[in-house]
Amino acid sequence: KLHKAAPKRELSAEDRVFVNNGGTPPPTEAPGGIANTGVTVFAQVAAHRALESSDEAPAPPPATWEAYTKKGQESNGVLAMMDMLVADLDKEIQESEVEEKDSQSEYESFMEDSKTKRAADSQL
Repeated sequence: KLHKAAPKRELSAEDRVFVNNGGTPPPTEAPGGIANTGVTVFAQVAAHRALESSDEAPAPPPATWEAYTKKGQESNGVLAMMDMLVADLDKEIQESEVEEKDSQSEYESFMEDSKTKRAADSQL
């Protein structure tokens, strides 16, 4: 049988009163070690001894990427795109300012026409 049930815990008098009045029992102590065996660290010491006793040099590290090179061409594309976005935004701002001025002048002329029409209608 692999599973061994935890032994029943005897509560103190204070804890029994507390539990009988609807409280929760105090927490149990955490099991010790790996799988409750008391072993807290698992280290393969034999593997370390084998490395120390051998006269051979360790294997070279695995191959990785090439040396670092600056990516100038790719960053230029991003900067050009950002410059294009700024230019588009400036153009849109300029267009909206011109449109606002035209709309304002049209509104003012419409108000003048309305004023003269009201004056003409009130004379009748």
